[in-house]
Amino acid sequence: MSAVDDLREGRTSLGIELGSTRIKACLIGSDPTAVLATGSFSWENRLEDGLWTYPLAEVWTGLQAAYAELIADAEQQHGIRPTAFGAIGISAMMHGYLAFDEAGELLVPFRTWRNTNTGAASAELGELFGVNIPLRWSIAHLHQAVLDDESHVSRIASVNTLAGYVHERLTGERVLGVGDASGMFPIDSATGDYDERMLRAYAARTGDLLPRALDEILPEVRPAGAPAGVLTDEGAALLDPTGALRPGIPLCPPEGDAGTGMVATNAVAPRTGNVSAGTSIFAMVVLERPLAEVHHELDLVTTPAGDAVAMVHCNNGASELAAWAGLFSRFTAAAGQPLDDDAVFDLLFREALDGEADAGGLLAYNHLAGEPIAGLDAGRPLFVRTPDSVLTLANVVRAQLYGVFGTLALGMQVLQDEGVELDRMFAHGGMFRTAGVAQRFLAGALGAPVAVGDLASEGGAWGIAVLASYLAHADDRSLGEYLDETVFATASVSLADPDPADVAGFATYLDRYRAGLAIEAAAVASL
Repeated sequence: MSAVDDLREGRTSLGIELGSTRIKACLIGSDPTAVLATGSFSWENRLEDGLWTYPLAEVWTGLQAAYAELIADAEQQHGIRPTAFGAIGISAMMHGYLAFDEAGELLVPFRTWRNTNTGAASAELGELFGVNIPLRWSIAHLHQAVLDDESHVSRIASVNTLAGYVHERLTGERVLGVGDASGMFPIDSATGDYDERMLRAYAARTGDLLPRALDEILPEVRPAGAPAGVLTDEGAALLDPTGALRPGIPLCPPEGDAGTGMVATNAVAPRTGNVSAGTSIFAMVVLERPLAEVHHELDLVTTPAGDAVAMVHCNNGASELAAWAGLFSRFTAAAGQPLDDDAVFDLLFREALDGEADAGGLLAYNHLAGEPIAGLDAGRPLFVRTPDSVLTLANVVRAQLYGVFGTLALGMQVLQDEGVELDRMFAHGGMFRTAGVAQRFLAGALGAPVAVGDLASEGGAWGIAVLASYLAHADDRSLGEYLDETVFATASVSLADPDPADVAGFATYLDRYRAGLAIEAAAVASL
């Protein structure tokens, strides 16, 4: 079928993902590899009263803007303004804390995954459950509010993630995909639901401190392919205030950005994994067996189908790298030879290929926020060199690229020590668009082949659109089969094997990086 036929007859799937810096919409056709239109809206988190947040009003401003841009793009490319779709999916940043009262009113400003004020709750829950409960998980935020005796706790009727909140407003259904739910509270992969033993343990610990049972406060869990409601009249008006969008469209379970990244890179089978690089950077590795020990560096979450995954999540990704690129972009403008952002990134990345394997003794920390894996509760971006280091542009850029992968590599070493083996890692995110640079360095950092595919260019927005399209196929095949046989059957994938020189060079860099964390800690204490 042609794109025009798909648009005219509603054989399309719309995916919208609320990322850290962009809200992105992606429309695919009956062939899920065909992207028919896109739209986006840029936004940034804010530090207010010591906590990172986004105003909920901007959620809807951004969703409407991204949707409107997608509709305009469809009209420009295909001559049609679609008013209905075959399915819709919503994805967003995982974790965080959105607490509502009985009337659905927000009780406190949205607390995002980036906040690290939940240390006491995280430690107490980890001991209670016998598993690692990261600082950013929703249950850590909720329990910290309990420990701090916050006044709103007595009025909590529900807690949700950002994706779950948007989905509920669009459908009236308070449900969540299992992958996103696994970042709220631990999931029992045998049942595909919240771990019953841990729910009972939490109830015994908190008694009547919460106004209702925790499993009533949390959203209902659904696996990929399960029905999750339809677009209501009110939801259609929220997404498209012009009134053109028709209600009644089915929605798939809302998912987190980690799960959509796994879908976008076909990394849902054991011995596969993916790395997603944006404002944060994280790796997801699908496990063949349970881990032998509890590790604070690792989260245990699930794929959108409910299979166990070890996640290495770092709060700081490519933002500091982008700031350095902005510095050089301004230099080109000041020199009277301005280059656009993409050209600057491409030029700098290719320059990094000429750098020394260990970045010439230079050291870069991308810590704009706290980094739990590194033991830091606040961030101070630093660029450090010794008198005998080699300060060249190539080494500076390579050090910044290595810095993006530094904390991630510390966490991945824990998996290696557990004997977890990888056949390949898939990578996606803007920093991998320059062919053969960040991909090659990541392969050296992980000591494993790294694949980059042409289908992941639209990232999580495309991934959630694929999950929406899976609604029509879930009765006759698994998610893994759908991805292998339909979505990725003819995909073009570029594979980079680890270069021995890069592996050795990054190992030297990482030793220096680990030792230099004391400098980071001193900067946090002093500045």
